[in-house]
Amino acid sequence: MHPGFAIGLVFLGCCSNVVFLELLVRDFPGCGNVVTFGQFLFIALEGFIFQAHFLTKARVIPLRNYLIMVSMFFVVSVVNNYALNFNIPMPLHMIFRSGSLIANMVLGMIMLKKRYTIAKYISIALVSMGIFVCTFMSAKQVSSHTSMSDDGSFYAFLQWLMGIAMLTFALFMSARMGIFQETLYKQYGKHSKEALFYNHFLPLPAFLLFASDIYNHGILFSQSKLIQPLGVSIPIMWFYLMMNVLTQYVCIRGVFILTTECTSLTVTLVVTLRKFISLIFSIVYFKNPFTLWHWFGTSVVFVGTLTYAEVWKTFKPLLHRKRKEQ
Repeated sequence: MHPGFAIGLVFLGCCSNVVFLELLVRDFPGCGNVVTFGQFLFIALEGFIFQAHFLTKARVIPLRNYLIMVSMFFVVSVVNNYALNFNIPMPLHMIFRSGSLIANMVLGMIMLKKRYTIAKYISIALVSMGIFVCTFMSAKQVSSHTSMSDDGSFYAFLQWLMGIAMLTFALFMSARMGIFQETLYKQYGKHSKEALFYNHFLPLPAFLLFASDIYNHGILFSQSKLIQPLGVSIPIMWFYLMMNVLTQYVCIRGVFILTTECTSLTVTLVVTLRKFISLIFSIVYFKNPFTLWHWFGTSVVFVGTLTYAEVWKTFKPLLHRKRKEQ
C-alpha cells in the first residue's frame, strides 16, 4: 500500500477525531467514559470479525501477556479521557501528551539501562521546558478566573492539579506499556493487528465499573437536539460520538499501516505534524485561550520532538547536495 494513503488516513482520521472529541467535551465535559467505551467496542467488534475470525484464529502471543498489556492500555485510555473532567483545556491536553518522549526516555534508562546521545537529551529538555511553560500559563489562567480566596476558584484549581497528575500518570504508564510491548515483540515477533484487537476486546468487561456513568450520558446524548445528516433524525451528540469512534478507527489503522510501510522517522514526523494541525484547529475554531507564552511552549515542544527524531540529519545531505550543484 502506498505510504501517501497511510499518511492521508492519519491526517484525516486523527485530526477529525480531535474535532469530534472537542465537540463532545464542550457540551458534556464528563463524557470521557462513554467515548472510550464506544471506541473500544467498535474496534473490538471489527477485530472480532476480521482479525480473530470469531475467536477461531489461534493467538501468537500468550493470553497472560495480553492481560498485562490490556490492563495498562485500559488504564491509560480511561485516565487520559477522564482528565478532561478536571479543568484541562483540549490544547493543553494535546501538548501534555507530547511528553511521551520524556517518559519513554526516563523508563528506558531505568528499566532497560539505555543511554542516549547528547542530541536526545537536548530534545527531551526542550520538550520538558515547552510542557512546563504551557502548564504554568494554564495554571495562571485557571487561578485568575476568580479570586483565589473564593472556594469555588480554589476547588477549580485543585481539580486542575488533579488533571495534571492524571495526565502525568498516564504518560508514564503508556511508556511502561511501550517497553512491555517492545519485549513481547522481540520474543514473539510483531503482531500489531492481533495486539490491536485484544487490547480493545479484553477490557470490555471493565467498563461495567462505569456502567451508570455511561448509561447517564447515553440518556443525556439522547436528549440533545436532533439533526438529519443523511435524512434520518439522530441526536447530535450521538452523531458526534459515532463520528469520533469512526475517525478513531481510521486514525489507529492509518498509524498501523504507516509503521509497516515507512521508517520510524517518517511516522514521527507525520504524527508530530498531525498534532500541530489539530492544535491550531482547536485554538482557531473553538476559540480556546492561547497566549504568546503558549505559542512559545508549543513551538519548543515540537522543535524538541523533531530533534528527537533527528530530522535535521535528514536535511543535511540535501543541503550539502544543493551546495555542490551551485
